[in-house]
Amino acid sequence: MKESEFKSYDDLPLFLSAKQVAQTLGVSISSAYELMAEKDFPALHIGSRIVVPKDKLRQWAERQTGG
Repeated sequence: MKESEFKSYDDLPLFLSAKQVAQTLGVSISSAYELMAEKDFPALHIGSRIVVPKDKLRQWAERQTGG
């Protein structure tokens, strides 16, 4: 997996694409799409695009780790 271009949370864009979610979480793009299809994952459907608000991604990750 290619190293993320983002070095900190503040570097992330407000809304993340599937590719950016994959890079941020260190998973494949297909895994990112699978996550984004899960009911409890904070993905937004905007037309034909699926994006994830960075603040909601952080909250989701904290819930997954018991934080």
